[in-house]
Amino acid sequence: MQQHEIHQFLERYFVANGCDLVTNGNGHMTVQLTIDLDKELMNRPFYWHYLEKTGGIPNPMTLSLITNPDKAPENLKGEPIHFGSPRLHQIFHSTRNLAGYIRLYENGHTPSGQQTPLHPWLGLNIKISYQSNRKKDSIRSIGLNLINGVLLENFHSSLMSRNLTPKIPDFSFTLTPIIKPKSGVNRIQTYLYEEIKKEPVEWAEQARKTWEEDLQLLNHFYGDQEEKPESYFLEQQALKEQYEPKISIDIINGGIFYLQNNN
Repeated sequence: MQQHEIHQFLERYFVANGCDLVTNGNGHMTVQLTIDLDKELMNRPFYWHYLEKTGGIPNPMTLSLITNPDKAPENLKGEPIHFGSPRLHQIFHSTRNLAGYIRLYENGHTPSGQQTPLHPWLGLNIKISYQSNRKKDSIRSIGLNLINGVLLENFHSSLMSRNLTPKIPDFSFTLTPIIKPKSGVNRIQTYLYEEIKKEPVEWAEQARKTWEEDLQLLNHFYGDQEEKPESYFLEQQALKEQYEPKISIDIINGGIFYLQNNN
């Protein structure tokens, strides 16, 4: 996920949740949070509890984020945000809580007097986590045409160039999906599983090698004891949790998007 994609994602997140973008510059933004997003993001439970008890006037915070320090003003005070940062992971989690699913329609150019068909797409933003003694996350945005089954990578980027609205535009009509959304999710997951199978596995092999070396050290430390103490099995389990290679696929959010063209 590139920095400009993070910036675009944040724009959509805050606007969709009713926030005002006080500034929205190249590589930075300042957001006036709503009450709900202040409670969601800013970790001020005692403030809100006191306010609700006393009937005071709420004062949600503003949040300044630097999405690209190379492009933001040098003297700007803000919180750097990048892929892997705690704040971005917090917002990903918040997205699942607040708006895990949406339905939008493309409001594009429609010739006068003509009815424009809108094609149904399932769009999913997905986090793939590779974990052993090290961890790496990647974000994939996949679109699936629910009529012909075409899969499109970087779907989120393609949506950014379109004018989308929550209400179906005038002189437009939606085509009925042939593929059910649940089946579409399964297709996307199967596609990602097949892609992952083709990826290099050196990271997993190295983790297993280090795991085996540490396990040998553990066995050497406890020697030839016939009955191993509980601490041995606890350390053995800890090594497994630390080194065993795992790949997980988690859906961040998704939606149905009715778009004008078919590709």
